[in-house]
Amino acid sequence: MSSYAARRTALRRELQSTNLDALLVTNLLNVRYLTGFTGSNAAVLVRADGDDVFCTDGRYLTQSAKQVPDLERLIDRPCDTALAARAKGRLGFESHHVTVDGLDELTAAAGKAELVKAGGLVEKLRLVKDEVEIEALRMACAAADRALAALIGHGGLRAGRTEREVARELESRMLDHGAAGPSFSSIVAFGANSAVPHHSPTDAVLHPGDFIKLDFGALVDGYHSDMTRTLVLGKPADWQRDLYDLVARSQAAGRNALAPGVKVSDVDRASREVIEKAGHGEEFLHGLGHGVGLEIHEAPALSKAGAGTLSAGMAVTVEPGVYLSGRGGVRIEDTLVVRESGPELLTLTTKELVVV
Repeated sequence: MSSYAARRTALRRELQSTNLDALLVTNLLNVRYLTGFTGSNAAVLVRADGDDVFCTDGRYLTQSAKQVPDLERLIDRPCDTALAARAKGRLGFESHHVTVDGLDELTAAAGKAELVKAGGLVEKLRLVKDEVEIEALRMACAAADRALAALIGHGGLRAGRTEREVARELESRMLDHGAAGPSFSSIVAFGANSAVPHHSPTDAVLHPGDFIKLDFGALVDGYHSDMTRTLVLGKPADWQRDLYDLVARSQAAGRNALAPGVKVSDVDRASREVIEKAGHGEEFLHGLGHGVGLEIHEAPALSKAGAGTLSAGMAVTVEPGVYLSGRGGVRIEDTLVVRESGPELLTLTTKELVVV
């Protein structure tokens, strides 16, 4: 059985437990998760009895034949209404994805089938990654690790360069090392700009003594990596070493708290308490981390208000930061997989303070 067929089988169990006869999947990422299809227009009708139907339009006739060879294929447009017309009984639909107007169209197409809100069923399955997904995440993290090593090794972090120049080179080097593209718009922040958690690269110039905050990731086979490293150009000041050491200890505490059955809010607390005890709680301005996979930000949310517990196979980030306005900030972030034997680290670049 392929990984896609196994995922559809798991979804069927969810349908049976919620008394649904079928689920109309219209979110393209969920369609990809269940079928492997990577085009821009598709839907899939997953039936509790296993008689599933995939739909796309004529542009993807050849591509869909290669990527989805194991399902009945319908070439039509629009796919959502074409599949709804084939449904019987209780038809779940992705209510978090369907628009108000779209619901009216589905209702008309479904005829006697009963439409039932079923948002989040596929996302529930996506919380825990299978080994195929974890390997893609591992490759994405490796591409980012190698790109950063190449950037540093070739003198890409030197006085006089701008944030934009470094961001462009970093993203180019990820492509050189196997990425299809960046996971998101890279954050490159020099000096005082490093105190802005989600700073967008500018023409700010790198100077000796500056913090260099790099938050970036690579996209491989549809899966995203996410990593932040903070470096210093030239000899770091005492306050920079102290701040870096504090965030490194906080990040280690968060990593070490990752285990199946642990509340996500407790993981946040383990990391946050280190920073709060040092008197910098108000400068830790965001949650500790998030799930990562087909989207750069997925469930679960590792935060004070996060709900639920960790399970083996979840892929998450751990990324505490302290941001001193007008001076500089430090964030250290890894992508990890929750395992019974302890978290598996996927981003392998050193977390020692790197001086360039």
